[in-house]
Amino acid sequence: MTLSATTDDRPRHAARAPRRRGPEASAGERLRGWASSTWFLLPALLLFFLFVLIPIFVAFYTSFFRWGGFGWPEDFTGLGNYRKLADDPVFRGDLWRGLLIIVFSIAVQLPIALGTAVLLNQRMRGRAVYRAIFFAPYILSEVIAGVLFGIIFLPGTGLADKLVGDLPLLGDLAGRWFADPDTALPTLFAVMTWKYFGFHMMIYLAGLQGIPTEVLEAASIDGAGPWRRFRSVTLPLLGPTLRISVFLSVIGSLQLFDLVWVTTTGGPTHSTETMAVTMFQFGFKRYQMGYASAISVAMFLICMVFSLLYQRYALRRDLQGAVTNAGGRR
Repeated sequence: MTLSATTDDRPRHAARAPRRRGPEASAGERLRGWASSTWFLLPALLLFFLFVLIPIFVAFYTSFFRWGGFGWPEDFTGLGNYRKLADDPVFRGDLWRGLLIIVFSIAVQLPIALGTAVLLNQRMRGRAVYRAIFFAPYILSEVIAGVLFGIIFLPGTGLADKLVGDLPLLGDLAGRWFADPDTALPTLFAVMTWKYFGFHMMIYLAGLQGIPTEVLEAASIDGAGPWRRFRSVTLPLLGPTLRISVFLSVIGSLQLFDLVWVTTTGGPTHSTETMAVTMFQFGFKRYQMGYASAISVAMFLICMVFSLLYQRYALRRDLQGAVTNAGGRR
């Protein structure tokens, strides 16, 4: 018998071999498995139903009524609240300011976080201390950060006025930080950058530490310099991390509320107002719950559409790549 014949027989022999299967579960065992799974999932499903699905349904329902928040809504207005929303210059300004915050976050905040992460990913003395210092603002609550910067930017006696008061180019900013509509939003964005860039820095650090050092060493052997290694190796391999960071930054910008409310309450003259702040003012200050529900529905739809687009065009591809790479390492 030749070797080729032997090798040709192996697949047929393997195909004829009976496939070993475990004992099939009986109907009673499958029923007990289903019941135990349902029992363990029941608390989470109950909380999700009570605190997520019911509030969403109530917001959709009350958005079609003129309702002050007391009693059962009876004054049905149809799409009246949504027509009012489309004609409201404050809400259109909220959309514009939300877009500006998103653009500034992607163009300024995230590159600063990435640069800091790349720097702190190098071997250097005391890098753990630097990481803790830069991440510390994210641990603080938004209320504490808002009060702190409210004191720092206090007109006249604040630390910021004392630092820039005698400077030739920045002296005009004294007393105007949160008081002038032209400077309030940039000042608020500076506070946001201080508060959140450490969070994105830690995400990037986790991504950088997942890049195999062999790939970077191979690029160095091929003659690639630091910038070429960063541009051609680090950035492509960091792609999924960058995309999840952008996603979190966009969703956080759309839902921004507490930091704005504590520092400026949306003023002066709506210059720092966001959709969440407008919703809170109409719902809990003016008792126009129906209109506030329409704003919350608009926020929900914007966030849901962006999340679905992210899942369709970014997350699914990143997960498929992760599964493929995991399969290749086996």
